[in-house]
Amino acid sequence: MLSHALEEDVLVITVHQEPRIDGRAELIEKIGGLIHAYRPAPVVVVLDEAAVGGTVISVIRRTHRLCDSLGVLMSVATHSAPVRRLLEAGMEAGLTHLVIHARADIAVSAAALAAAA
Repeated sequence: MLSHALEEDVLVITVHQEPRIDGRAELIEKIGGLIHAYRPAPVVVVLDEAAVGGTVISVIRRTHRLCDSLGVLMSVATHSAPVRRLLEAGMEAGLTHLVIHARADIAVSAAALAAAA
């Protein structure tokens, strides 16, 4: 369902498929564990084409709240324009801005640059 790697000192978590409703909590737990383990590295969550639905949007929002509470920079990369629009529209007031990219390589480079600044 997911994989991870460290690229340019950025934790890159790739979600490969949309979790079922009953798998959402497990996915959130796995992502949260990775974020805690690699903290304070910035996080880029990459959504593969098979992972672009309502359940994963909920996971991204929960992950964003976690990163915000830990002071960890987070961004998302997805090719899906509708998912990018849904994420933008669902931004929560009071949280750091969630940066959303269309390409994973740009997201990683931008996160690495922001962390170095």
